[in-house]
Amino acid sequence: MRPLTEEESKTVFTKLANYIGKNLVHLIDRQDEPHCFRLQKDRVFYVSESSMRLAISVARPNLISLGTCFGKFTKSGKFKLHITALDYLAQYAKYKVWIKPNGEMPFLYGNHVLKAHLGRITEDTPEHQGVVVYSMNDTPLGFGVTARSTVDTRKLDPTAIIVFHQADVGEYLRDEETLF
Repeated sequence: MRPLTEEESKTVFTKLANYIGKNLVHLIDRQDEPHCFRLQKDRVFYVSESSMRLAISVARPNLISLGTCFGKFTKSGKFKLHITALDYLAQYAKYKVWIKPNGEMPFLYGNHVLKAHLGRITEDTPEHQGVVVYSMNDTPLGFGVTARSTVDTRKLDPTAIIVFHQADVGEYLRDEETLF
């Protein structure tokens, strides 16, 4: 497990900033205990510094996971967020989307959010912005990227896509062999 390089850090923080904006500072400068990002076999982990110091005693080939997996780097060098980062994204999300109960299952099966399924959306959400998708009772279901701004969504037909699907909690069941 090693620290991220300058380029890797920039890639990770750019992706996270798309979802949580300036709240990114709260991930690093925590009041309870300092946390950091570490790379292990192309996966980025968010771990407390005390746990990281303890993990140094474990050999690299024997260390499988430590802390929370935020995502992984693809072979082309891009960073892909995993659903395991949802707890932190939901906590610090800048823009949110709530979907109706009839739209929860299609989203959890990996489909995009349609206007007919949209319950509420944060005001002034721009186009191509990262959002956290919630059920109507404020349970985080996943995250995605907006297809249209809040103003544009009002004039669309019910079958228009509002949020492009990125990840959802149903991935634990669908892709359980690839999450580790």
